[in-house]
Amino acid sequence: MLSHTHYLLLPVCLAALVASSGCSSTNPQATTDMAVSSAAVDNAAGAGGGQYAPMEMQAAREKMVQAHKAMEDKDFVLAGSLAKQAQADAKLAQSKAGSAKAQVAADALQEDIRVLHEELSRANR
Repeated sequence: MLSHTHYLLLPVCLAALVASSGCSSTNPQATTDMAVSSAAVDNAAGAGGGQYAPMEMQAAREKMVQAHKAMEDKDFVLAGSLAKQAQADAKLAQSKAGSAKAQVAADALQEDIRVLHEELSRANR
């Protein structure tokens, strides 16, 4: 779970990133894509993506590194494309993590129900 500081820091960082996009050496759309995708990767990591979907998280991180390199090279079309791919990988990782956590909770609930049934059976004998 992210602390309140992380929730407050994210909008500040995004605002700074978007504000810096006004420079003539950058592309506003690619900069926005980078910021959104970076936030998606951070959110997926915070949701357990690294634990439950390590391949997707690795792919998202690698694509973000490539996107940053493309931005440095001023290849804004490639940077935007890689950032969007990273965002998709991160969202998949976050979804897989949520699904895995839900499955763990469902399994625990099923076990609790099984134990209660056993206790009721013993009590009725």
